[in-house]
Amino acid sequence: MTHTPGTGPLLYEGKAKRVYATDQDDLVAVEYKDDATAFNALKKAQLLGKGALNCRISALLFEHLERLGVPTHYLGLQGDHWMMVRPVRVVPVEVVVRNVAAGSLCRQMPIAAGTRLDPPLLDLYYKDDSLGDPLLSEARLERLALVTPAQMESIRDLAFRVNGALRQLFAQVGLELVDFKIELGFTSTGELVVADEISPDTCRLWNRAVSDAQERILDKDRFRQDLGGVVEAYGEVLKRVQGVCPEPRVYG
Repeated sequence: MTHTPGTGPLLYEGKAKRVYATDQDDLVAVEYKDDATAFNALKKAQLLGKGALNCRISALLFEHLERLGVPTHYLGLQGDHWMMVRPVRVVPVEVVVRNVAAGSLCRQMPIAAGTRLDPPLLDLYYKDDSLGDPLLSEARLERLALVTPAQMESIRDLAFRVNGALRQLFAQVGLELVDFKIELGFTSTGELVVADEISPDTCRLWNRAVSDAQERILDKDRFRQDLGGVVEAYGEVLKRVQGVCPEPRVYG
């Protein structure tokens, strides 16, 4: 396994990324893998080039959020698959914002796929693979004592700020942000920031110029639904986003 210069021991390996320590306490290195997973990793594949695409898309989107005053853990790129970030204490709550009904929402509620949700719907899930990342009610969230009421307000505010910023950017390049999930974390100074990644792995994106329900998909649903062309779809998202965003910075 090749490491980027200056990386230390492996701290964590997830489905799509590896996180390494560095020689600085306030810096970690994230490697984006080519692994594709779905249905809680029951479906797996290797998609050559996916990691590099997600790394660059995430960098562009993190920097876009940063320019709008949304705090993130991102510091810069270091190679095709590598991102340097601030370490965070991850909030064990997966935050999902839905602008259009799709996916699990339509299986769990009598809402037709494609229905616009105004205002957007915020869903929270407990991050625990062994439990299947269950949906959290306010009472369950309080019972688990995962966050304080004040922190929950900050999480809600940050999620909707991210949604507004991303919807506007994607609309500018002809893409519909159907929904997305983000991870949030607290830095060593206690600041709540957007962490993990923002990519077609974590966002549902539809091509606004295409009406066909399958052909318009430019995200991980292409892998979930065996539609093919996953890497090509991610490449199209990158091409559009980098057409309106400055070149991402290199760390160091």
